[in-house]
Amino acid sequence: MNFSLVTSIYLSAYYGMEELKSMYFCIFFIVYLTIITENVLLIRVVYCEKSLRQPMYVLLCNLAVNELVGSTALLPATLINILSHTHEVSISFCQTQVFVIHTYAVTEFTILAVMSYDRYVAICHPLSYQVIMSQRIVKLIVFMWLYPMLALSVVFVFTLQLPYCGRAIEKLYCLNYLLVQLACTNTFIVNTIGLLSAALYTAPQLIMIFYSYGHILKICIMSFGKSKFKALRTCIPHLLAVINYATGCFFELAQGRLDNRHMSYHTKLFLSLYFLIFPPLLNALIYGLGTQIIRVRLIKLFTKCK
Repeated sequence: MNFSLVTSIYLSAYYGMEELKSMYFCIFFIVYLTIITENVLLIRVVYCEKSLRQPMYVLLCNLAVNELVGSTALLPATLINILSHTHEVSISFCQTQVFVIHTYAVTEFTILAVMSYDRYVAICHPLSYQVIMSQRIVKLIVFMWLYPMLALSVVFVFTLQLPYCGRAIEKLYCLNYLLVQLACTNTFIVNTIGLLSAALYTAPQLIMIFYSYGHILKICIMSFGKSKFKALRTCIPHLLAVINYATGCFFELAQGRLDNRHMSYHTKLFLSLYFLIFPPLLNALIYGLGTQIIRVRLIKLFTKCK
């Protein structure tokens, strides 16, 4: 096929929804509304409640904003494609979705890493916490958003230059390694750069998370008391959020690298959507229900509404 004629990508995973379009549309629509409601509500509570204007909750708001970005990169387009007869998207839309989804993925991991550092400072240096984090919070927020976008831009420019011969992606959305597979030219260099960049994107965050929790565990074992136990409890929502996101990433990597031909359609669908739906859907609940002060403020908010 002449690659100059390839102007759109066919997302073949939608074929399994043909018979139950209305049901899938309703499910994804409800999920998207739930994600928006949960995360906007969380941001509103933190913004309106003066006692929550602390570094920990400011970082939580940034996490909620990123959840909205990730789910918006997927779900509106998914709703449109479910109703579409062709299930096709333009090359430019596919490339834009690739950039936004990958930026969401790296930003999510970066925010979680910075939140682990915040917990490290709060537990290991409680007397200096406000001073340290107040001085660094703006720099950390700029780093959380700017680093993923700039890092991905360097790699993504190689994808933009590729000519495409293939048209079909067996997924509900576009991903970089799947888009690269459609190229007409040899993609060894692009694939190598992609793998190396993936390691560079995740290594600093992993080091920060393990370093932070290594020190937190050490200091809690050495001086375990009521105050340390209370501080340690504030880590539980963050650990659950990290586990939730890491599970989604594992599912995506496993599905993309292993033979999935024997998996059922719904299993493949669940594995491919987990990291884009369940962190945005569950993290707001984890922090809303797992953090006492947020839970109390949410109850008050609903009580006033009634």
